Amino acid sequence: MATNSGWRLLWLCLTLGLLPGLSHQASIAESDYYTAGVVEFRQSVLSTSPWSENLAGYLEIIQSANASETDIIVFPELTINSMGPQTFVPDPTEQIAPCLNDPSALYYAEFLVSLSCAARNVSKYLVINVSEKKLCTDTPEDPRPCAYDGLNIHNTNVVFDRQGVVISRYRKVHLYGENRNTTYEPELETFETDFGVTFGTFTCFDILFYTPAHQLILEQGITDFIYTTMWFSQLPFLTAVQTQQAWAYANNVNLLAAGASFPLVGSSGSGIYHGREGALSSVMVQGTGERSIHVAQVPKYTVRRPIRQRRQRRALGTSREAISSSNFTMKRDYLENYQSELLPIAENQSGNLTKDICYEKFCCHFDIEWRPLEGGSGRSASYRLGAYDGWRNEQNVDANYIRNCGLFACTGPTLEECGGLPSSEKLEEQGLRVAFTRLEIGVTYPESREFLLMPNTVLDDLLPLEPSRFEWSQEQQSVDSYQYDVRFGLRDSVEVSNLLTFAIYGNYYDDKCTFGVGSEEQQVACGYKNGSSRLVLFGAGLLMPLLLLLRG
Repeated sequence: MATNSGWRLLWLCLTLGLLPGLSHQASIAESDYYTAGVVEFRQSVLSTSPWSENLAGYLEIIQSANASETDIIVFPELTINSMGPQTFVPDPTEQIAPCLNDPSALYYAEFLVSLSCAARNVSKYLVINVSEKKLCTDTPEDPRPCAYDGLNIHNTNVVFDRQGVVISRYRKVHLYGENRNTTYEPELETFETDFGVTFGTFTCFDILFYTPAHQLILEQGITDFIYTTMWFSQLPFLTAVQTQQAWAYANNVNLLAAGASFPLVGSSGSGIYHGREGALSSVMVQGTGERSIHVAQVPKYTVRRPIRQRRQRRALGTSREAISSSNFTMKRDYLENYQSELLPIAENQSGNLTKDICYEKFCCHFDIEWRPLEGGSGRSASYRLGAYDGWRNEQNVDANYIRNCGLFACTGPTLEECGGLPSSEKLEEQGLRVAFTRLEIGVTYPESREFLLMPNTVLDDLLPLEPSRFEWSQEQQSVDSYQYDVRFGLRDSVEVSNLLTFAIYGNYYDDKCTFGVGSEEQQVACGYKNGSSRLVLFGAGLLMPLLLLLRG
């Protein structure tokens, strides 16, 4: 039942929502860019009515001056009603605007109606993530047991157009320990806009899997993505912005990523990314989190310009200050699986190393030079070189297969001391007081039907290196080869200090149809034996998108 204040808010939104759009439209189909806003949002948790306070925060941001020129605004995962009333969500094919179609019946939750009105009022595309309820009888082909109340509960992205109409609904495929349901079959969701861009949409943990995000690139050629997330960062390879930029760079696509802002439990990270150019705006927040919108003009791939002709784009970012464990809770990746060696850094001395680190038959070649930084006391930083070829063994969630090569920082000489975030006292006392003047990783990767190789970096502010500071190449050994030579290194004359991670993250999803893996019969079935054409492996419809994916 809505409160009196809730009804007044709803009536105000309804009244405004029936008026023509009042906001400036920043982009049209003929423009070479669109203007996007991603919201870093701290949800209310202690209020007696958290969803109502969250809704008020959403509306304030939507109506703010910083949001005024945006074409599309993206809010993060699980920050509106994870602790409030669930809602039904209209089928996009029915073209329903809850603001107009259900102002009093309350079939849809009050917040969904209000946000439909808000999108209509400001004449913007609006993306939110909700806890959705759906009747089990709506999917009669699903043989799985249903809850006693006859409902499935989904983690769902909802897209409103400028008129407040629900035009897209995506239900998360890869849950991360959530008390939610998955759909009987994974959903591949896209939506078109009046500014000439078609978006795909996915949520949080989905980014580490082939379906739906990577599948939309290869099978439908999608170049722009909406990404809602409440990411729990893990060092050394999977902090939030680090992962977002690596995925957008490797796929050479635009990514609008909105993150929940609760650093004390390890959640923060939002950004707007333009493929190989990196972040147009990105943020990793400390302390208690924030509610803010970060805005940038995003170039369209259909009319991409040379870098030297790029227009100035307005973007909101953060200062690059070290983040410590005292105000950001950090999870740790499963480094005990890795074959690793300590980098032999001697105190106050320059050094170099050329070294191969192998995990069984998978070998990583490192070429490294460093120098000490002046000032301070105590010993220099510790780093390890590592290689791994196998399944990520995080428990109770979907697993993916990885082949990783990397350098990662440690607070001491043992492997157990790697992958953590130093405390403020540790940073001040010890710091990461070496500068890498040369840093290069080379490795040969086998081809697979479903794989993605990503440059993976993070500094002690939990933001990655800008692409202008590194070089990446991924080249097929020959026309008939099923292997790729990958080189990832700092650009000439670039040196980097305060480095936490520098790695190649090889995501093979499930490792099926990977060259050299499995029996001869399996290799034949995948197209790797008897001279089979790559058209057998990828299908004629997938070959061209794959070649585009592997472009520089």
